[in-house]
Amino acid sequence: QLANNVFQASSIAQKHNCQLTRLDFQQEEGLMSSLPLGYNQIEIQRGLTTSSVAIFVPFTTQELFQDGKEALYYGLNALSNNLIMVDRKLLKNPNGLILGTPGSGKSFSAKREISNVFLVTNDDVLICDPEDEYAPLVIRLGGQVVKISPTSNQYVNPMDINLNYSDDDNPLALKADFILSLCDIVVGSKDGLQPVEKTVIDRAVRNVYRPYLADPDPEKMPILQDLYDELLRQPEPEAKRVAAALELYVTGSLNVFNHRTNVELTNRLVCFNIKELGKQLKQLGMLVIQDQVWNRVTVNRAAGKTTRYYCDEFHLLLKGELASWSVEIWKRFRKWGGIPTGITQNIKDLLASREIENIFENSDFIYMLNQASGDRQILAKQLNISPHQ
Repeated sequence: QLANNVFQASSIAQKHNCQLTRLDFQQEEGLMSSLPLGYNQIEIQRGLTTSSVAIFVPFTTQELFQDGKEALYYGLNALSNNLIMVDRKLLKNPNGLILGTPGSGKSFSAKREISNVFLVTNDDVLICDPEDEYAPLVIRLGGQVVKISPTSNQYVNPMDINLNYSDDDNPLALKADFILSLCDIVVGSKDGLQPVEKTVIDRAVRNVYRPYLADPDPEKMPILQDLYDELLRQPEPEAKRVAAALELYVTGSLNVFNHRTNVELTNRLVCFNIKELGKQLKQLGMLVIQDQVWNRVTVNRAAGKTTRYYCDEFHLLLKGELASWSVEIWKRFRKWGGIPTGITQNIKDLLASREIENIFENSDFIYMLNQASGDRQILAKQLNISPHQ
């Protein structure tokens, strides 16, 4: 009789996709548990496979939300509509890239991030602006816009040297390295500078800075003219050759960099506008800006401050002598408390050479806007994400 009843009950339950299990030797506990006493004497435990558990889990999205005072807003999660908040300082490294086709909103997202940084953190922000699009924002936030052009009367001196570099780096050695790169661009031959030319430039640089190092008075800060004169004093013919190449930038029509700095570069927000630098000066201008960025980073490092550096039209910095400086920034900036961000259109530019590829691989923050179809496949492969993502 009992077996019949169980059979009938379980067949009714089965119709409704339920399975009945007999409580062998626990009938009394079962009866007590089913009475409205609110007392469960039978703890049932089930083993479930992953797929069965997955039915009960409603999560289909991964949230990108970092807590913290300095987490910044980067948009909405497309699936859950929750905020995406990231504090780049908490990532493995804070280096970032903003990638997207023209018109997909790269500069706009950079400006939005800059405003956010300005209001939420105490970081300094430096911007290299080849298209003159950041000036209105910088002015509204009370920053300094430095317009570097052959006709402008705002000057940045490439010979500016910062004596409170870190203990392990000799400021003069770093400066000499920078001026070698500068002369390399100026001389502009296929093979770059010859060993003798490098030696001559290095010697001239040390001589030029000697009076200033003895008595660091801003009035004694050397300018390119001093380097040019010093090169002419050297006996080697190579020195004359480098000096002749420099002449265009000292007394010639492109002498925009032959002046002492006359702008306030200690502002919290500085934008270097180099739109009007011609083709000849563009590379030089960007190199000088990178040097100013290094100067600022070293000052801030001593003060324990973070420096953010935004470089629009980043592909312009991936050619020739500039490329090695850019790679250097991506490799060493983090230790100095710097956060660089490159803004560029095509990922292909970043994969042009093994050296430049380091920039992409050393960026832990990649902000992708609309991508060209060729770039999509490359990104999916490089970042190990599915084509769908």
